[in-house]
Amino acid sequence: MPRHDKSVSITLRRSGYQELTPLYRAKRKWADRSKLLELPLFPGYVFCRFNPLFPVPILNIPGVVNIVRTGRTLAPVDDNEIASLQRLVESGLNSEPGSYHDFQVGQRVRIEGGPLLGLEGVVIELRKALRLVLSVSLLQRAILVEIDREWVTPIV
Repeated sequence: MPRHDKSVSITLRRSGYQELTPLYRAKRKWADRSKLLELPLFPGYVFCRFNPLFPVPILNIPGVVNIVRTGRTLAPVDDNEIASLQRLVESGLNSEPGSYHDFQVGQRVRIEGGPLLGLEGVVIELRKALRLVLSVSLLQRAILVEIDREWVTPIV
């Protein structure tokens, strides 16, 4: 359900499941104040490792509407993409949601230094800063993360 990401994540964790809800920090401004919020990088999605033969416990968690599928078959997210997301969260680098389709044309690169060493993605140059796009192809979603220019090498 909309805006239930964090509560679903907490319930899954308390139930003993391995879950991941990557968050980013965003400053929101109202007429009387501004506040720093933690928002989900993939609104409406919580990643969880569970036995696909027994999805009912997951579907019974308040706030869970369904599990991502291709037809009638459950569609697992690639382990490498989940590992990339976990490393991004652990790195503490600035990140924000990005558009998956906006960056299809960009150059593919490999990170050769820093906390995201070995990851691959697409680089976009904005105001002389490089941003790496980490994507979850199954969901057709992407994340932008700022990185140092010297950490990146092109993939030929």
